[in-house]
Amino acid sequence: MTKRTGDGVDKTLRNLSHKRETSKSAFVLLLLIYAIAAFLTTMSSRIKGQVVIFNIPFEYSSLTGVFSLLTNTCAICLVMLFHKVGYITAMILVCSSFPMMFINVFVRQNYKNIPGFFNGLMVIVAITIIFLGNRKIVDYQKSIREQAVTDRLTGLPNRFACTELMNDFLHSNSRFALVAIDLNNFKSINDTMGHDTGDLVLKAVANRWKALADSTTTYTTEFIARITGDEFMLIISDYLTNDEVETAISAYKDELEKKITIDDCDYYLTACFGYTLCPDDSSVLENILTFADAALHEVKSSGSGSRILKFSPDVLNTERSLEIERKIRSALSDNKIIYHLQPQYDMDHKLIGFEALARLKEDNGTYISPAEFIPVAEKTGLVDRIDNRVFELAVKFMGDVLKETSSDITLSVNVSVRHLMKNTFLDEIRRVLEENNVSPEHIEIEITESIMIDSADKALQRIEELKRMGMKVAIDDFGTGYSSLSYLNNFPSDMLKIDKSFIDKMNQNEVSRQYVAMIISIGHTLDLKVISEGVESQDQVEVLRSIGCDYIQGFVWGKPVPPEEARKLINAD
Repeated sequence: MTKRTGDGVDKTLRNLSHKRETSKSAFVLLLLIYAIAAFLTTMSSRIKGQVVIFNIPFEYSSLTGVFSLLTNTCAICLVMLFHKVGYITAMILVCSSFPMMFINVFVRQNYKNIPGFFNGLMVIVAITIIFLGNRKIVDYQKSIREQAVTDRLTGLPNRFACTELMNDFLHSNSRFALVAIDLNNFKSINDTMGHDTGDLVLKAVANRWKALADSTTTYTTEFIARITGDEFMLIISDYLTNDEVETAISAYKDELEKKITIDDCDYYLTACFGYTLCPDDSSVLENILTFADAALHEVKSSGSGSRILKFSPDVLNTERSLEIERKIRSALSDNKIIYHLQPQYDMDHKLIGFEALARLKEDNGTYISPAEFIPVAEKTGLVDRIDNRVFELAVKFMGDVLKETSSDITLSVNVSVRHLMKNTFLDEIRRVLEENNVSPEHIEIEITESIMIDSADKALQRIEELKRMGMKVAIDDFGTGYSSLSYLNNFPSDMLKIDKSFIDKMNQNEVSRQYVAMIISIGHTLDLKVISEGVESQDQVEVLRSIGCDYIQGFVWGKPVPPEEARKLINAD
């Protein structure tokens, strides 16, 4: 297999860093003007007679200085605009006139050429001074231009270079594919091994991909760039079919997944790839960038690990998002946000509590999936209002249950990062508990582990305040984020919730089972209880029981149900 072009990443990068220099057409134009002016200088000095300009007669010889000045100006412009090449060209042009002037002055004794002789000498001095003075400036500007298109850590092109190359392709109506790449779980390397090691891993990845882009192992031409952190972009051109695009992306995927060894430690990386085609999907740069990112986010949100996905209009689904936003706002204003309660059990199938889950109902009675409306709520800033509404409703239910029964159950409620960080969060919690006469000991606040990285200090302060109030704290979806043991150990939590994705794979192979067992062991070591979400079969229950899991939540023992059915479960327990 051979590439159709020989342009490597370095060559393309050099072209991009120098593309803003003066065009070659300007060089040719200056040469042409110089030649015409030089010709007119000679002719005007030889022709006798007058020329009338604006009714004013001029001797032809009086125009010699004007044309001579024009040649000098062209020589200076060559040096200013084209630097070394311009200086050499100007020197050749100026010096080429000296032999004839020397003959006229010293052989033919035509002393009228003496001013021209000294004028030529002064031009040589002037352009030499300009060239030497500008050389340092030019070198500095060249360095700045190269830095403008280069990522300092890896030496790869950066986002600006990527954008410039795409603009070039768009202006020339060339076909290309833009691939957005995001490394999976890279933050865990920084958290556990340190940022220096993380940087070395990024350099290793960059070197591999750059070598692949410069090689002749694919049918296409590739340009790899680092955008920020663990995000990269790949531009693929010179392809004939869409299959060739996916083949090229697969080559980068395979190269990444080879073992990387840093300081005697082995690392195995995967990534998600989302791509779009130009002009098939769009010929507008902003759309191309958006479409590639949308395809990438679709892959990552699916939670399926290393995958390649082509953009399609369904990925954006903007109209559907706007429709859902309208439904959320309407439900909030009309108090139509509802909730269901999913039961939680200990390993002896004894009810210990419920998790309150937000629900959005269509007019026809069907439900919009939380996986669809919660991301829209987060994006539009409505998630904290949903959290607050569900909390109010669920705590009111809890207050009624505690009045009617002697049950000692716990109500678990999800809190978004946005809601937790609000200055009024704690006041809202206290108000709702006091209005419904519910003790904080019956409430468990669930937070995702990503908050321990994104807003660790403020989150820790809020969680400590919740704990002082007497509430329990659970870390939701544990294992899917990037938290380290040091963060986990510092957070005053009570419960770890193992994400459903790990439970699904637990009975498929021994490695997955051991991973779940390790999470449970970590939780117990830190004196935390562990609950497994998404348990759907009795086989999974038995495995979790054998490896020491404390609690179960899932369809195997109970689906989310309306409050009325939850009340029946409490009374029957």
